[in-house]
Amino acid sequence: MKVLLIEDVYKLGRAGEVKKVANGYGRNYLIPQGLAVIATAEALKQVDYIRSKADVNRARLNQEMGSVAEVLSKLTLTFPVKAGETGKLYGSVTSAMICDQIMEKTGIEITRRHIDSQPIRTLGVHKAEIRLTIDLIPKVIVIVHREGEAPELAIEEEQKPEQEIPETEEKTPEEPEDTKESEESDTQE
Repeated sequence: MKVLLIEDVYKLGRAGEVKKVANGYGRNYLIPQGLAVIATAEALKQVDYIRSKADVNRARLNQEMGSVAEVLSKLTLTFPVKAGETGKLYGSVTSAMICDQIMEKTGIEITRRHIDSQPIRTLGVHKAEIRLTIDLIPKVIVIVHREGEAPELAIEEEQKPEQEIPETEEKTPEEPEDTKESEESDTQE
């Protein structure tokens, strides 16, 4: 099914573009939400109007969210967690936890759907992208460290180059000695 996007849709396209999408996605989500219309000849006549209107809205939104993006890009979040010896967490740091901590530290309300990050399951320094608009995607630094340890230890662990493991020379398997002797005796006879 071909649809004409009326609004910007993340990971699909910008307003005014014609996209081919799955029938169910178009019928059950894009069209009912008012994000797209079926790409008919009449709808295609309005492409220029939709693009110009969307450009104005996008510029206004980017200007409004610019200060929020600056604050978020300078933000560092720390999470003390329980972890095993290998650095794997006994749980995970989820996007909802990141949202809650952003709200606590800055007062900026963000939903978990705006965060592009898989659940974090290892210790260390990670980055989480926050989709404010289709153009503004600041990155927040997320430090995950063991409970009772300083967050600086996680940063130091991350910056340490991996220890080089000395390569062992491969030894070619030697033939057993008794087979060598039997070959020598065969040739002497």
